[in-house]
This record gives sequence, C-alpha cells and structure tokens, in this order.
Amino acid sequence: MDNKAYHSDPEIMGGAPVFRGASVPVSCLFACLETGQSIDAFLDQYPTVPREVAISLLNSAQQLLEEDAYFSAELAR
Repeated sequence: MDNKAYHSDPEIMGGAPVFRGASVPVSCLFACLETGQSIDAFLDQYPTVPREVAISLLNSAQQLLEEDAYFSAELAR
C-alpha cells in the first residue's frame, strides 16, 4: 500500500499532485506558506486535509531535498 501523503492521477486535476483523500493540490500548501500564512491557516482553508497528512507531506519534501543535496554533493566530489 502507498502511504504517501499525496498522489497523482490524470483523472484528478489533470494529474497535479493532490493530498491523498482530498482533491486539494499540494501546491496550495506551498503557496500558503510562501505568502507567510501558517499551516493552521492552510488547514482552516482546506479542512479536508488532516494535519498529519500536511505534516507528512512537508516531511517528505524535506527528505527529498536533503537526499538531492546529498547526492549532488557526492557527484561534485
């Protein structure tokens, strides 16, 4: 079973990544944070996204960035 906080399906929002269990684009969370809104403000706007799922998505994004930075540094050696 896929435990990701998000998924992509060509039949849902043209394949844009959305939160699992809610047709809310992942980009909405990043847009809210980018404009200085809190995660609580995002969750108030999109009540179908559970807090744990939003936090899981942010953790996944952090892990991907860290892995990318690690591999980039290794390739540069």
